[in-house]
Amino acid sequence: MKNQIQTHNKSLDEINNTVSINTHGKFSQKLFSFLGPGLLVAVGYMDPGNWITSMQGGAQFGYILLFVILLSSLSAMLLQSMTVRLGIATGMDLAQATKHYLNKPVAFVFWIIAELAIIATDIAEVIGSAIALDLLFGIPLLLGALITVFDVFLLLFIMRFGFRKIEAIVGTLIFTVLVIFVFEVFIASPHVTEVLNGFVPSSTIITDNGALFIALGIIGATIMPHNLYLHSSIVQSRMYDRNSTQSKSQAIKYATMDSNIQLSIAFIVNCLLLVLGAALFFGVNTDQLGGFYDLYHALQTQPLLGASLGAIMSTLFAIALLASGQNSTITGTMAGQIVMEGFINLKIPNWLRRLITRLIAILPIIICLIVFNSNEAKMEQLLVFSQVFLSLALPFSLIPLQLSTNDKRLMGQFKNKLWVNIISWCLIIILSILNIYLIIQTFQEL
Repeated sequence: MKNQIQTHNKSLDEINNTVSINTHGKFSQKLFSFLGPGLLVAVGYMDPGNWITSMQGGAQFGYILLFVILLSSLSAMLLQSMTVRLGIATGMDLAQATKHYLNKPVAFVFWIIAELAIIATDIAEVIGSAIALDLLFGIPLLLGALITVFDVFLLLFIMRFGFRKIEAIVGTLIFTVLVIFVFEVFIASPHVTEVLNGFVPSSTIITDNGALFIALGIIGATIMPHNLYLHSSIVQSRMYDRNSTQSKSQAIKYATMDSNIQLSIAFIVNCLLLVLGAALFFGVNTDQLGGFYDLYHALQTQPLLGASLGAIMSTLFAIALLASGQNSTITGTMAGQIVMEGFINLKIPNWLRRLITRLIAILPIIICLIVFNSNEAKMEQLLVFSQVFLSLALPFSLIPLQLSTNDKRLMGQFKNKLWVNIISWCLIIILSILNIYLIIQTFQEL
C-alpha cells in the first residue's frame, strides 16, 4: 500500500461535508440528522433486479428462498456497516482505498469489473422502466428503452435542490413501494405458516441448480457491488469533525443505525415480493410465471379484488416499478461517478458520464429486443442474468473492503473486530465457491 494514504481528493466533492448534523440534541434528533444515506443505499436493494429475482424465486420454488433473502440482508447490513466505517474513519471511498492496495494493472481490472457491475445494474433499471412504461402507457419495449436515455437529466435536476432533498424524494418513493406491496400481499392471502417455514434453511437451495441460480441472483441483487462504493462516499456528506475521533465515532454509530434501519425496510420489501410471487404463481404448471407482466395481469384478474380494484392495484404495481427504476437511476449515477474518480481520477460532466453508461447498458437490450422480436420473457430473463453477474463481480469489491477496513494504519481504532473478519472472509469464500460451482454446472448443461 502507498505510504501517503491521505493524499487523495474528496469523494463526491460537490456533496462532501455539506449536510449539517445535530450533535447536542436528543438521541432521536441526532439519529434524524444522520438518516438519509441509508435510504439511497437501500434503493439498490429493492430495484427491478430484486423484483424479478425475488418474484421468480417465489413462483418457481415457493417460500424456501426467503432464507436466502434473510441471509443476504444480514450480510448486507454487516458489509454496509464496514463501508460506513471506511468512509468516515479515513475520508476515502472504497474505490480510492482499493486503488491504494493494488498496482496499476490490477487496479485497472478491478475498475473494469466495477464499471461492468454498474452497467449490469443499469440494464435492470432500463428493462424495469421500459416494462413499466409498457404496462402504464402501452409504449413498446424498444421505444421505452430508448426513452430511458433521457432520465440522464433527472439527477442533475434534483441535485439543484440539495442532497437532503434527494434523500427525502427517495425516501418518499421507498415508502410508497412498501405500502403498495404490504397491501398487495395482504390481498394475496399467503399461508403464514408456509411463509415462516421459508426462513428455515433448505437443502434444495444447493441441490437444485435452478434454485441455486435464482439464489445467486437474489444475492447479487441484494448485496450490490455499486452500493459498497456509494455508501463509503455519501456518509461523508455529514458535517462531523474530520479531526476528532469522538466525532467520527458518533458519526459511525448513527450512520450504521441509519443503514440498518433502511436495509430492514428493503428486507421487508424483498420478502413481500417473493411471498407475492409464491402466493400467486407457485404450483402453476408453466416455466414463464413470476415475471412483471404475469404479476401485473394476475392482479388485474385477482378474484378477491374485483375488476375495478384489480385495475387500480395493477396500475399501482406498475407505478411502483417505474419509481423503483428511477430511484436506482439516481444512485447508479452517483456510484458511477465515485468509481471513475476513485479508480482513475477521471472527472467528466455528470450528464456525460450518465449518458455513456446508459447507452452502453441499452445496447445489449436493443440487440435482444430485435433478435427476440421484443419477447417479454426473454427481456425478464436478461434481467435475471444481469443480477447473477453482479453476484460474480461481488468478491472484487468485498476483498478490498475487507483488507481496507482491517488495516490498522488506515483505520486506527476503527479497524475490524475479530468476529467481523471471520464473517466477512466466510462470506467471500462461500460466495466465490458457489459462483464457481454455478459456472461449472451451467457449462455442463450447455
